[in-house]
Amino acid sequence: MKATVIATFFGVFLTCTYTAKEATKKTKKAKLYVPQIDCDVKAGKIINPEFIAKCPPGCQDVKYRVYGTDIYASFSSVCNAAIHSGIIDNTGGKILVQKVAGHSGYRGSFSNGVRSLSLPRWRESFLVSEGKPRKGVTYPTTLEYSSSKSTTVKSEPKKPEQDLKGMKSADTANTSEKALEQGDTVRKENQTTPVPTPATQMATTTPTPMTTTTDPSTTMPQPTKTPAATRTTAAAAKTRPGLHRVRDMGSSSVHPAYASVVAAAARQVQAAQGRGQNTGVQRQEPVATFQRAASSPAHLAMETDSWKPGLSLFDTGFSSKEELNPKPLEPISQGNQNCKVDLSFLMDGSWSIGKRRFQLQKRFLGNVAQALGIGSAGPLMGIVQYGDDPSTEFNLKTYANSKDLRNAIEKIQQKGGLSNVGKALSFVNKNFFLDANGNRGGAPNVVVVMVDGWPTDRVEEASRLARESGINIFFVTVEAAAQSEKQNVIEPNFVDKAVCRTSGFYSINVPSWFSLHKVVQPLVKRVCDTDRLACSKTCLNSADIGFVIDGSSSVGTGNFRTVLQFVANISKEFEISDTDTRIGAVQYTYEQRLEFSFDKHSTKQDVLNAIKRISYWSGGTSTGAAISYASEQLFSKSKPNKRKIMILITDGRSYDDVSMPAMAAHQNGVIAYSIGVAWAAPDELEAIASDPAKEHSFFVDEFDNLYRYVNQLIQNICTEFNSQPRN
Repeated sequence: MKATVIATFFGVFLTCTYTAKEATKKTKKAKLYVPQIDCDVKAGKIINPEFIAKCPPGCQDVKYRVYGTDIYASFSSVCNAAIHSGIIDNTGGKILVQKVAGHSGYRGSFSNGVRSLSLPRWRESFLVSEGKPRKGVTYPTTLEYSSSKSTTVKSEPKKPEQDLKGMKSADTANTSEKALEQGDTVRKENQTTPVPTPATQMATTTPTPMTTTTDPSTTMPQPTKTPAATRTTAAAAKTRPGLHRVRDMGSSSVHPAYASVVAAAARQVQAAQGRGQNTGVQRQEPVATFQRAASSPAHLAMETDSWKPGLSLFDTGFSSKEELNPKPLEPISQGNQNCKVDLSFLMDGSWSIGKRRFQLQKRFLGNVAQALGIGSAGPLMGIVQYGDDPSTEFNLKTYANSKDLRNAIEKIQQKGGLSNVGKALSFVNKNFFLDANGNRGGAPNVVVVMVDGWPTDRVEEASRLARESGINIFFVTVEAAAQSEKQNVIEPNFVDKAVCRTSGFYSINVPSWFSLHKVVQPLVKRVCDTDRLACSKTCLNSADIGFVIDGSSSVGTGNFRTVLQFVANISKEFEISDTDTRIGAVQYTYEQRLEFSFDKHSTKQDVLNAIKRISYWSGGTSTGAAISYASEQLFSKSKPNKRKIMILITDGRSYDDVSMPAMAAHQNGVIAYSIGVAWAAPDELEAIASDPAKEHSFFVDEFDNLYRYVNQLIQNICTEFNSQPRN
């Protein structure tokens, strides 16, 4: 009997042990949920410092750009970088991404079927490895994005009647992060005591009960203590960023799904009121109802207004007969479509300007905003105020019409301090024209600098770097340095050193602040003259361009002069100086000859004269050796902040290999264009050209047709520059 009991006990023990082991095993083997990302997702858009993600098939494409080798700039496509590094192939798969510090240079290369590009510097990098979790590291199951993607929002469980899944459209569902950002902004600025949690508040869509902070001794919600006047001002000021949010969604009208959501919400409120049920609207200060729901995308298509038009904002509640009365957002202004520029005003906030003149400056900026015709398809405008240090008052995407912009300008307070213009230009160059701040890429970047008297720091170097980044710089100087200031003048003739040298087009001097109104229209006319905005286009001032010219016997003397005319026609389109674009030239046969280097000529006329003087050499055709020679003799001496562009013209097949020298040039950051004439080999032209080859290689059947590609070549150079990331 005892043996039976022992055996039974032992059997139970073994069964329990086995069950426990199996449970533990199952727990250990619980799979990590790996979020999927799209091919176009860049590492910089993901907030998580380390994550595992799954890439879809088909990411091996030149449109998903990659910058660097082994270590990649965060502007790169995550999945295509993983293919370039050999972690996955074009069928997709899991990858592990780790963010690291930015680098001063990224080397391009061709690897695993992907051509990565070179980049001088970038603020953040990342590494890609096999998608296996590292020991002791917890990986997110949902990735957080800095913009345009949905973020994780923790919310309390909703009741069945609160679930709006059946009513949400695909368009509104994609705006959850924008809702989160805007809701958070309003919540932070409006409250001084705990208020309803936005994650559970659905005032703009359904009558969801609000979550309020309660006292331990009672279940009654505590009203906020913020003064009504303060709340009203803050709420009114913060409804406007929604304008840009709608513009970001690519629509200036209210989506039909919004109307159905609002109508359903209103019917639900009326039905609940008819039954005498609690609609979830507490009797408390109006600011609680004005707050936007972080988890509700519908508020992006309207301006939240839960009160009837005649209701005072100072009332403490509303009767059961009142209903939600959301107010649709008016369509965004398209603006002056003949003036599509991204504009930053550098506003002088130094103490030297004084309070009265600071008010005159604000009035001037407001008048300029009105005259420009701000709108989503026209000019966009932001303001940076400078003194000792610069700071952004608002960026390009904050306001989408002139009226709201003028109101915002009127509320700007003077910073004070010195007049550090150079520091302000550096700030704008590095921070203002980012995609995250509303930069549209294809629109020229323009900075208008307001200066009272004289800068207290140097502006030439900061201006040069900004212009090389493609920024048009205008100076509006008012009055001159006072007698007491002249002894402190650091940089005489600072305007001439700061702007493009184009006959005073980029500078306006006003004798008095009281005369500013006279230059509103002249300034607007210049800013909108996009054909003359030289500094935003690489075809005028941002490169070291080296021409590699075939001088072989098959070209002939007459055709060689035609090639030189082609080189001159391209060169004269550029803004040439020692601080702008520089031109160099190499002629080759079996041998190579440096005709002139980048630092030889500093004016356009000198360059054109030097091109005319190039004498025809005649000989064989060793194009590969010529590319290597140009890399060593021209581009190795290029300035660090310049883009290196090689334009090679040839009329036949090379006697040596061109692919390896071309690849070496690409890896060293040279952007190569190949121009083939007559008997030039298409496969060699493609090997010489940078990726994508179809945008960097051209062919004509005879030399007299070369002129046809002058404008196309320059347009491609400019388009490529405008699509480059701004560091």
